[in-house]
Amino acid sequence: MTDEALFLLEEAEEHMQKAIMHLEHEFTKIRAGKASPQMLHGIMVDYYGVPTPIEQTANINTPDARQIIVQPFDKSTIHEIEKAIVNANLGFNPSNEGEILRINVPPLTEERRISLVKQAKHAAEESKVGIRNARHKANNEAKQLEKEGMAEDEVKRLLDEIQKLTDKYIKKVDQLLETKEKDILTI
Repeated sequence: MTDEALFLLEEAEEHMQKAIMHLEHEFTKIRAGKASPQMLHGIMVDYYGVPTPIEQTANINTPDARQIIVQPFDKSTIHEIEKAIVNANLGFNPSNEGEILRINVPPLTEERRISLVKQAKHAAEESKVGIRNARHKANNEAKQLEKEGMAEDEVKRLLDEIQKLTDKYIKKVDQLLETKEKDILTI
């Protein structure tokens, strides 16, 4: 294969790998029963008028599998942090104890488990779309190389390699989803 073709394959694989990494990140946000600080990841707090990630406004830890403790660095921002957690719509109801917020993580109901599986499937489908978009872009670039003078059989081989990459990463998404589903549905 030519250098251009190899570069094209590497670029496509890089985009597909990013889709997998994004999926893994999304899966960390979907809780499967026990409390973890990552459950609050991505929540933005109105910190003195500036949207700030919750991790930069408070210390977050889990003393046990059913609790998350949020201890603000600045005690005067506790109400803003509490509001951000409630508005994030994660199903948490933090209790304000003056200096800390205590979040009791309820055990998952069957209905909530099914909802989380749907959320996981949606995230997996978004990843597959990202992988297919990377394939589409790579295929278009391969066809462009053919117009620029690359041999037809070389382009055909390149298109086959792109499809093999796509299949490999789609299969990886399916495996990650299957693992996450088992994790969510296990009581």
